[in-house]
Amino acid sequence: MTKKPHNSVHGRRFLAYLVLILMSFLCLVWFYILFINATRSNGELSRGFTVVPGGNLAKNFAGMLHSTQPVVRGMLNSVLVSGLSAILCTYFSTMTAYAIHAYRFKGRKAMYTLILAIMMIPTQVTALGFIQLLTKMKLMDSYVGLIVPSIAAPATFFYLKQYMDSVLSISLIEAARMDGAGEFYTFNKIVIPLMKPAIAVQAIFTFVTSWNNYFTPSLVLKTETKKTLPVLIAELRSADFLKFDMGIVYMTIAFSIFPVIIVYLLLSKYIVGGVQLGGVKE
Repeated sequence: MTKKPHNSVHGRRFLAYLVLILMSFLCLVWFYILFINATRSNGELSRGFTVVPGGNLAKNFAGMLHSTQPVVRGMLNSVLVSGLSAILCTYFSTMTAYAIHAYRFKGRKAMYTLILAIMMIPTQVTALGFIQLLTKMKLMDSYVGLIVPSIAAPATFFYLKQYMDSVLSISLIEAARMDGAGEFYTFNKIVIPLMKPAIAVQAIFTFVTSWNNYFTPSLVLKTETKKTLPVLIAELRSADFLKFDMGIVYMTIAFSIFPVIIVYLLLSKYIVGGVQLGGVKE
């Protein structure tokens, strides 16, 4: 009788590990395929996929650097736009969540509902009005037109508000006020450190979303040297048939992934630290 629960625990653990291994494989196999294809020539790719890397890694990398599109400049442009978008979006979304969480004012619930309702509006629906607004403000072909609108992110606000409800008590804010702390001091020195795990998660999501964004930059940016990497990759894929090289395209896509991996590695410690902190509190 005592062996059955023990065997049941081992069975559930084995099933959990099996599911995790399967999910990890499904997540990582596409990266493996991408990196393998980045080492193969256009002719080898046309013959189908193989699990063995090719010998065209250096040639594809050189072809990417000397392609008609300024790929390296495009990566720097994407880093600038995505980095500033992630920083400003998470900071001001946290500030908005703090205002809704900490203050009691008329119309608070209506404002919260309105922000959530905006989440339902697709970007494509507002694209025409957005372009007209940027044209009137003379922000077309400018990074400002990409970075500033990213501050208003209802999904980021919603996640941070939910996290704030669980970790930030009103009594802590009131205690800081009684000690003479100003509102900005309370927000920057007390709220931000408590919100680091949630901010790290949303910074990763915002960075990746901005990094992969093709629709808005393709509408706003016109100068070749200002274009972000997704726009340049799309132009590379639509190049003339005689100049088209799928190996260079795969190399460019693989090259574009590394900044995202670096951002995740830099912020992952805050995510793990937040999970451990939550476990200790419980």
